Amino acid sequence: QVQLVESGGGVVQTGGSLRLSCVASGGPFSSYAMGWFRQSPGKERELVAGISPSGGGIRLADAAQGRFSISRDNQKNTVYLEMNSLKPEDTAVYYCDAGTGSAWGPWGHYWGQGTQVTVSS
Repeated sequence: QVQLVESGGGVVQTGGSLRLSCVASGGPFSSYAMGWFRQSPGKERELVAGISPSGGGIRLADAAQGRFSISRDNQKNTVYLEMNSLKPEDTAVYYCDAGTGSAWGPWGHYWGQGTQVTVSS
């Protein structure tokens, strides 16, 4: 069973930056696609960014284009989400997930506890 631990969230002002990290255990990390999702109150959880097992394939949601980037370090079993030019609408709990396909999924729903990102205006 894959276990995921997210970290790096916090409170930032509009225009600020954060780097989220997700450490995976319990499975062959380098064979999993990894994704970052977010969920804000009253909304469904949505995919923000996905990355293929090798890191060669990347998918970014429209809202993340030009501001966020996803990367991974297979030696450290870690996936990162670099977020720049943050907006209040980016406020959400951010989760990572693992999948057996590509940067587009499918996803295994191995949700961790998430990390809260709050962007103040």
